[in-house]
Amino acid sequence: MVLIAFDSLAWLVATVGVLVARYDGDLASVNAAGAVWLFLTMAASYLVLGQAFRLHSGRAVTGSLEEAVLLSGVGATAGLVGFALNFLTDPLWAPRAVPIGATVVAVAVMAWGRVAWRRWKERDERYEHPGANPVLIVGAGEGGRQLIHAIHRDPSAGWDPVGLIDDDPLKRHLRIEGVPVVGGRGAIADAVRHRGVEAIIVAIPSARHDLVRAVADAADAVGVDVKILPPVSEVLDSRVGIDDVRDLDLSDLLGRAQVRTDLRAISECLTGRRVLVTGAGGSIGSELCRQVQRLGPRQLVMLDRDESALHAVQMGVYGRAPMDGEDVVLADIRDGDALESILAAYRPEVVFHAAALKHLPVLERFPGEAVKTNVWGTKNLLDAARRAGVSRFVNISTDKAANPVSVLGYSKRVAEGLTAACDRASDGTYLSVRFGNVLGSRGSVLTAFVRQIAEGRPVTVTHPDATRYFMTVQEAVGLVIQATAIGRGGEVLVLDMGDPVNIHAVARRLIALSDASVDIEFIGLRPGEKVHEELFGDGEIDARPTHPSVSHVPVSPLPFAAVQTLDPWEPPPAVIRDLERLARQLRPALVEEAG
Repeated sequence: MVLIAFDSLAWLVATVGVLVARYDGDLASVNAAGAVWLFLTMAASYLVLGQAFRLHSGRAVTGSLEEAVLLSGVGATAGLVGFALNFLTDPLWAPRAVPIGATVVAVAVMAWGRVAWRRWKERDERYEHPGANPVLIVGAGEGGRQLIHAIHRDPSAGWDPVGLIDDDPLKRHLRIEGVPVVGGRGAIADAVRHRGVEAIIVAIPSARHDLVRAVADAADAVGVDVKILPPVSEVLDSRVGIDDVRDLDLSDLLGRAQVRTDLRAISECLTGRRVLVTGAGGSIGSELCRQVQRLGPRQLVMLDRDESALHAVQMGVYGRAPMDGEDVVLADIRDGDALESILAAYRPEVVFHAAALKHLPVLERFPGEAVKTNVWGTKNLLDAARRAGVSRFVNISTDKAANPVSVLGYSKRVAEGLTAACDRASDGTYLSVRFGNVLGSRGSVLTAFVRQIAEGRPVTVTHPDATRYFMTVQEAVGLVIQATAIGRGGEVLVLDMGDPVNIHAVARRLIALSDASVDIEFIGLRPGEKVHEELFGDGEIDARPTHPSVSHVPVSPLPFAAVQTLDPWEPPPAVIRDLERLARQLRPALVEEAG
């Protein structure tokens, strides 16, 4: 009712004011009856339209842009009604310019009144925080605006926004509730020193990880903490508040935009199917089992040689672990006869092969074990899968198989070739998936760093320039499952993992996040290690026909008979030479096929 009364008064003032201006204050020349009819026509039309569009019923926030657009539309329409009726009246109620001018003035008065009321109300709601910590907010967009709004209206807020950082030159003179933009990222150091800043908040929910890293490095240089708003996907409510701000974690600095998977296509490949996962107790295998189970397979069979790992994954998937059902299988992929019997009994339609030896340094010392598990074990499983009529087989590979220089890389490259050979010899689809380091997986470099920091030991880094690709275990498994839907036989799928991350920078960031006082020790590259890992080998073409973030690379087949000549009991140098020879055989054929 207050809004209706205010708007009606605005129409009255606008009509009278424009008439007075039109006649230069000569009220004797004004058609008083016509002026009344004109005012009533426009005001009544406005109120009727306002009722229809819920203008006065809280459809939009008072004083918001949305309300201003709605108010302008309703006001202009009401003015047109007044103009039309005035035009058709003989004599005219008022000069033809009057309804046009009155509409403009009325809409302006109504909009300005609402904005003034909102500003007065918001200022009255703001709290002063005299003892709060001065903070610098990165991002003068909607996230920064909402965060400042939330801080100013929280009586218990411990922060006081003193400046905004934004690289957009068009925002150089912007102020949000009195908080000025002080410059781009290059101004962070000066802003911290001159404004007494004690923390920096990255208020860009869609911030790229390279931006977060740059801000974190700038904050490190001046000795202040960094906090962040999580991605929009993690904020259930569209409004950003103080509770959404959290400390940086490593995934904020290492990753890149998550790759979206086609859940519909994935579910069509797995829902109602019999699925077998080897290496089910490992980091990748256990996450595979969890994600596959959510898609409703007809049967999920988890195979591993470690009974404790099987117990853990069964507990993680089902919340209980009786270990007496047919969903867990204790077996070693080195045992070809056992695999033959298991696959003949279960008849899986989809197989995810995650079982492997993956620790690079130890495999350099014991290459024969890599032959037994990564090569012969994969061959045993492929052979059993072909005989059991498996329709989809996904072999999990590694970025170390691209231009391999290590036993791990050689063995996984050979496994890719064996998988491609089996695809040609069977009716099913057999393919591989290649990705880099997985955050939080057992034996990863990050796990080692965290343990060293926790124990107060120096963090050991191989080389100051060493870089690696990283991804979360959830995303890695999402790619593996996606391969069942989009992968073609005889190829390897490679994820676009963004830019590689400098390991020395990761170590420094982990130490900073842990607030620890430990040194970084450079130990040099170990045998089989590269300074920079690669996702594609020489001659491999980055083609993405199906998914914008997944590359399809053809793999030349390696006959099963070729690996029978390997002798894992030979001296390590001989075994490594034989593995390297087999891995190198795939390169010329692959270059020729890709060309």
